Amino acid sequence: MSADPVPVLVLSSGGKDSLYMVDRLLSDPAWRIASLVTTINERNGRVAMHGTSRELITTQADAIGLPLSLVPLPETCDNATYEQRLAAALAPWREQGVEHVACGDLFLADIRAWREALFDRLGFQPVFPLWQEPTELMARDLVARGFRARLSCVDTHQLDQHFLGRDLDTELLADLPGSVDPCGENGEFHSFVHDGPIFRHPLKIRSGRVVMTHDRYAMLELLA
Repeated sequence: MSADPVPVLVLSSGGKDSLYMVDRLLSDPAWRIASLVTTINERNGRVAMHGTSRELITTQADAIGLPLSLVPLPETCDNATYEQRLAAALAPWREQGVEHVACGDLFLADIRAWREALFDRLGFQPVFPLWQEPTELMARDLVARGFRARLSCVDTHQLDQHFLGRDLDTELLADLPGSVDPCGENGEFHSFVHDGPIFRHPLKIRSGRVVMTHDRYAMLELLA
């Protein structure tokens, strides 16, 4: 007799790495996604660095058919406050017997170590389904499998602003400078996934205004 699937919470920004991880977990009978977990700025209701609105991140979860837990954070958030807010949001899941949290990190060892220490303190076991996935192969597989991820933020110190608003496709991957990771793992760009094989229907989105923050991050407002 096969064991019951293990419930897991999935840290999700709504971007390509997160949704690729969701797809990986959904296709693995060993896991059952209990909920997506997304942190948002409590002042403007947007996902940090991605700029995705509360409305869009909620619509995305609905289109995939998964519950979503939103964790509000102050605009200026230190690690202690982040941990307190996350602990409060995850505590009800821990009481229901959920013991695992999936993180979409690819190769940044310092970030992985920080998450491992954090979740150990919170009483969870982190899992890393995409760890050391070759980023060029992963980016091309995302495109080949029909994921549509629009670039919603570009670090203009690493990537030209004209990439903002483009969908991640074979043409964009070919246009990326050699210094830029194909999955933007070094923070070169962030994205919002609006269609893919795990979606019950595509999301209709359009581009709004572009805002520059911290003199380097060009952020595109995506509208439903």
